[in-house]
Amino acid sequence: MNKVAKPLSGKTIVIAGSRKLDEMSSLIQKQGGTAIVRSLQGVTTFKEQEMEQELRLFIENQPEWVIFTTGIGAKALFDAADRLGIKDAFVQTVQQAKIAIRGYKTYNFLKTQELAPDIRDSDGTMKGLEEQLESVTFTKEQIWIQLHGEPAPDLVQFLEAKGASSVHTLLPYLNIEPEAETLQQLRKDIQQSQIDAICFTTAVQVRYLFKDASKNGYEDELRSALNQQVLAVSVGKVTSEALTQAGITRIVAPENERMGAMIIEMAKYYEEQK
Repeated sequence: MNKVAKPLSGKTIVIAGSRKLDEMSSLIQKQGGTAIVRSLQGVTTFKEQEMEQELRLFIENQPEWVIFTTGIGAKALFDAADRLGIKDAFVQTVQQAKIAIRGYKTYNFLKTQELAPDIRDSDGTMKGLEEQLESVTFTKEQIWIQLHGEPAPDLVQFLEAKGASSVHTLLPYLNIEPEAETLQQLRKDIQQSQIDAICFTTAVQVRYLFKDASKNGYEDELRSALNQQVLAVSVGKVTSEALTQAGITRIVAPENERMGAMIIEMAKYYEEQK
């Protein structure tokens, strides 16, 4: 009696993240695949000294709006204020402002602080947040935005165009680029058709991959590979948005934005291709 092949049998899957690697590798193996790690996340470092100055300025300025875009970044600010002994003043400053947020993790964290947003994104993306802010007037108002690792020039420009007197960004974490050797190895994996899929768990991984491709003159080749031979697998809407912006049209993503669900959705995709 022949054994039924598992959905990922014969497939080599790259994990581009840096968290839950054992868990994801195990799930891929259970579905019959081979997992290899090519972390495009780089290192994320907390900017402790800069944050002290920023938080004190935030309290001093008493802005009309504060925008939180990630749960982990929002928590980092509250924790830093607590360590500095200024949490009460920080929380009071947030309370007196109007609050806009992106993401369910951000919402869940603010709930633990007994804070509720005035504006919430429509679909978990920055674009969805902008859509919800479209009807708001920011004339002569100060806005502070918490980001995570990267600037958001489009959002800043959007708010300035709507009349904000100033838009100040807080980046408690700073992303450092992944190892050159990792990028070089993944480039080789793709060019030599040694992999079948890449699992992206954050948008920054997509951006680093395409930044490297642009720098090394194989951006069109990479885009073509991801649209035809190498399956782009995304953990959720924000990561899918980054892939779409990079010109990727074939993306597999789960409804439930979790890493485990992403692996199951990928397995389901391959099962349906048989």
